[in-house]
Amino acid sequence: MKYKSQKVAYWFFALSMLLLTLQIVYGFVMGFARVGMDGLHEFVPFNTARAVHTNLLVVWLLSGFMGAAYYIIPEEAQRELVSVKLAYVQLISLAVVGVVAIIGFHFNIWEGRKFLEIPRPLDYLVVINVLLFLGIILVTLFKGKRRTTTALVLSMGLFFAALLYLPGMITFDSQTMDSFFRWWVVHLWVEGVWELIMGGILSFLLIKLTGVDREVIEKWLYVIVGLTFLSGVLGTGHHYYYIGVNNIWIIVGGIFSALEPLAFLAMALFAVNMYRKGEKKHPNKLALYWTLGASIVSFVGAGLLGFAHTLPQTNLYTHGTLVTAMHGHLAFWGAYAMIVLAIISYSLPNMTGRKLYESAIGRAAFWLSNIGMIGMTVAFGVAGVAQVYLERKFKMDFMQVQNEISIHFVVLLICATIFATGITLYIIDFFKHGTPTDEALETRN
Repeated sequence: MKYKSQKVAYWFFALSMLLLTLQIVYGFVMGFARVGMDGLHEFVPFNTARAVHTNLLVVWLLSGFMGAAYYIIPEEAQRELVSVKLAYVQLISLAVVGVVAIIGFHFNIWEGRKFLEIPRPLDYLVVINVLLFLGIILVTLFKGKRRTTTALVLSMGLFFAALLYLPGMITFDSQTMDSFFRWWVVHLWVEGVWELIMGGILSFLLIKLTGVDREVIEKWLYVIVGLTFLSGVLGTGHHYYYIGVNNIWIIVGGIFSALEPLAFLAMALFAVNMYRKGEKKHPNKLALYWTLGASIVSFVGAGLLGFAHTLPQTNLYTHGTLVTAMHGHLAFWGAYAMIVLAIISYSLPNMTGRKLYESAIGRAAFWLSNIGMIGMTVAFGVAGVAQVYLERKFKMDFMQVQNEISIHFVVLLICATIFATGITLYIIDFFKHGTPTDEALETRN
């Protein structure tokens, strides 16, 4: 079934593509500085570029998640959104908050808390925006003809993501207390409730693309939810040791962080197994590439590299180094960016009526972006290991070490260019589809 209200998803996806483009641009600003080309920092200081780069990562992914929800929930609930007008109001207000925050960063208007830099007044606008979004989604689901496990897990992930934003808004005089609750947002988002969002979107795509029975696919969701909460909540403890909390947390955090790859392994096995069982040969191969790619790359980036990096014996040396960047880039790319690009690839032909399932541009976008990201991950990893050895073992000065490893950032920039080329091709393919049409999105009972 197709619903006219789903066209709102397209504009959220378009916003996410714009924000992704800006995020990459600011990433290049930092990358050039690492190889001695500091000229751009006369216009955009490093701290500004870093804040914009990291915060846009969160906002463009959230825009993609919201677009995915506006596409999936009507189809799962088998009814139109309760208010399309309010959905557009929510879209515009989200874009305004993002623009104001980015402009503010350039004038040093921020809180200075990594990933949560936006000024406090904008925090309240974010809360209002997300409450409006949740209201539209949950009321649509409540009034719908059915409530599927896929829709409920997706909605639960979005609800808890909103709930866990609130601890980051509490003001503390103590730096330790502030950091403690900041990790409730940052860690429990990316290694907790966002996994539920990924699981919900992954389930929806596999149902549509493989033809495997819904009941079989949705049973896997219970496993994923269980593993996510088991590992994600207590796994947060591996951050606590470095902010002055009791030493027991590095043990608890290390043990449960070691279990986190199981959730991503379950998703990878789940996706590949459903694909192999599937009898349906869906023509949208690009969506299938992104879907399977997300499950496999997330296991490597978030699961294996996260496991290798967060073990206490290793993390004592690698914490706060470029090894973190290695894990972070591939983890975010595989677990969340690729699943957003997967739902966009699936939904665009349905919303626009242009069945561009197999395009050379689309295939090139998939392979170039993944090859580029893997190359960036390797470059970060080699630079990070060298940094750890020179700083921790040889006790070299931080800035001296940065000069020694700058050659690795030349490789990083080359790989980043390959990645950016792939994303550019993806965006070209996105707009090549055109905008949604009522003819393509008409309700069929």
